[in-house]
Amino acid sequence: MKYVFGPVPSRRLGQSLGIDPVILKTCNWNCVYCQLGRTIPLTNQRKEYIPTQDISSQLEQALEDHQKGGADWITFVGSGETMLASNVGILIEQIKQITKIPIAVITNGSLLYLPEVRQELLMADAVLPSLDAGNAKLYKRINRPHPQVTFNRLVNGLKLFRQEYHGKLWIEVMLMKDLNDSVETLTEIASHLRVIQPDEVHILLPTRPPVEPWVKPADQEGIQRARDIFGSIARVVNTTDGVFELAENENLVDAVVDIITRHPMKESELLETLKKYSKGNVQNTLIILEKSRKAQVVTRYGERYWSAILSHYPD
Repeated sequence: MKYVFGPVPSRRLGQSLGIDPVILKTCNWNCVYCQLGRTIPLTNQRKEYIPTQDISSQLEQALEDHQKGGADWITFVGSGETMLASNVGILIEQIKQITKIPIAVITNGSLLYLPEVRQELLMADAVLPSLDAGNAKLYKRINRPHPQVTFNRLVNGLKLFRQEYHGKLWIEVMLMKDLNDSVETLTEIASHLRVIQPDEVHILLPTRPPVEPWVKPADQEGIQRARDIFGSIARVVNTTDGVFELAENENLVDAVVDIITRHPMKESELLETLKKYSKGNVQNTLIILEKSRKAQVVTRYGERYWSAILSHYPD
């Protein structure tokens, strides 16, 4: 398994070279909208899940392969909660010494109440934590957190981090129909945002396959409500489709699995990507991928998505 993958087309970061510092579904949340399946079991232990040297050597190789402007950002995006990896801070320092490509960290923000986590993130160019609810009850319903990562710790951590961090703080709100898109719920979220004072609020929609089949993206009325209530710092981040970069020095099936373990792909996206890399019939490649027992097809919103076989989705 490669820990550095892509670049992949990102909604906000152009072509993003990804770093995954944790093992699949190592997470302290079990969000109803997660595209990577259910978290079984929840974990809240910080440690070095992947050796720092393994990640560093793969990153150096990836930067060499894409030295002609192939990556706009280097993004830490875990197949779980990124900051459960205790070596993210060390890796950020190492990256700063070898490239000028900006660094983003996507995190649920649940561990920002810890001083050491905030310190590790200070050198990142952008940090993207989540705030999907404005009260503890809705937080538990949507994010289904580990008992130790309470709503108060989440919000207080975001406030403390804003006071210390001088990079781009972009808070993500996953907007779901009949869950957090009402005037009341959005107003509660906005009350915390006014105190935290992020640079931007990114309104996301669960357009990748949400783990729970009953989760639906907010409609246009809900999106407009969010924009009106959050104000001028809010922007709607739409899904970016495109061709994914696969590792050419790797078996094609394994290269696809490296991507879909962190970033499930629409079948149409996968077919377009395979046209670039597959020397034979791309449909045959899909058959080989399915028979490999490393991938699965998940259907949401009438679309077929390819994800890692170890990700658990209910029917």
